[in-house]
Amino acid sequence: MDASVYLYVEDVRDEGVGRVLDRVGGYGVREVTVAAAYHAARDVTPHGLSRVTLRAEGVHFVPPPDLFKGLRLTPPVREGAADGPLAVLREATLDRGMALHGWAVFLHNLTLGLADPEVTVQDCFGGRGFPASLCPAHPDVRLYAVALARSVARLGVDSVVAESLHFGAFGQGHGHERSVVALGPMDEFLFGLCFCAWCMRRATDLGVKAEVAREECARIVGGVLDGDPPAQGEVTRAALTAYAGPDVVAYARARSETVTSLVSEVSAAVAAEGSRLTFLDGTGHRKGYRDGLPPAGLAAHDAWQLGVDLVALGDLVPSFGVLAYARDPARVADDIGAYRRSIGTDRDLRAVLRPGLPDTDSTDRLAAKIRAAKAAGATATDFIAYGLLPYSTLARIPKALGHTP
Repeated sequence: MDASVYLYVEDVRDEGVGRVLDRVGGYGVREVTVAAAYHAARDVTPHGLSRVTLRAEGVHFVPPPDLFKGLRLTPPVREGAADGPLAVLREATLDRGMALHGWAVFLHNLTLGLADPEVTVQDCFGGRGFPASLCPAHPDVRLYAVALARSVARLGVDSVVAESLHFGAFGQGHGHERSVVALGPMDEFLFGLCFCAWCMRRATDLGVKAEVAREECARIVGGVLDGDPPAQGEVTRAALTAYAGPDVVAYARARSETVTSLVSEVSAAVAAEGSRLTFLDGTGHRKGYRDGLPPAGLAAHDAWQLGVDLVALGDLVPSFGVLAYARDPARVADDIGAYRRSIGTDRDLRAVLRPGLPDTDSTDRLAAKIRAAKAAGATATDFIAYGLLPYSTLARIPKALGHTP
């Protein structure tokens, strides 16, 4: 079974490319997935030089002028990009016979959103309170996504792993999120829907009563903000229909056309550069990231909430990644199985696992999740992320892979 370790350019700078790749290879893993374009973060890095790593937002390469010339949006460039850290990593992986995948965060970009709010999500009240969420319906955002994908593919990577190539969730609009209002899950969902002119136009073209949907969202969310009791329970189409009405549900479902067409454009662009796309759905992150205890609804069944139509994408994208952030191996199997049924049997399906907290407390648990993912239809297991985990936790990887037939 194929396997990859996710890592950051800072990991390679701190420890040296040879040392990192030799360690990963010693785990019995022949692939690495590097963050070529990433968002800002402050990470505890147990074996990093400073033990706490501040990541600025941007790309670790010089954007090709021919791809971004005349575009409204250009990615911020990280310090040291001109030194070609990704080219060095590509050469080192080739020397060792290892695959290299380029991991890119697409539409979660606080720097670009703050600089140009008109390309971000616009809520039902007309506000632009989601500066980190670029709207996938906006034409300039779509051009940016295609150019970014081509840029990463040109690094010579075996695949481009696309994160945040869909609508964002309500709680991912800024670096710090605060709310002391008791918004329920359905209220947050309605508040997070984008009603910019481009989204409204696309929905209207599909026969949706977009303005009615916006008015209903404003009425419901506004009522809760004024003191009405919030809705309880998980977000499902049936519950949302009862709570907000069919026009709102139709509007939410119409977003899948926006995402599907964008992913199709990006996948074709990557293929034109001689690579291939792995679509990383963020639903598993949203459900299980905090504690590894995702609520009952399976990630594949809830992907529509981010505008992701897995059945449609299964005909367009050669490879998918599932953020299987769950403690229970049975839940991992259920999630992987649901994705496999949605995308079909002929697509690569990579299960992204966390070898450490909060999901995994032992080698045996990691091995059980690897076995569960494989039995449910995963073609590869990826481990996230090298620099965030102590060496003792990373050492679970070879032992767990060794327990997998």
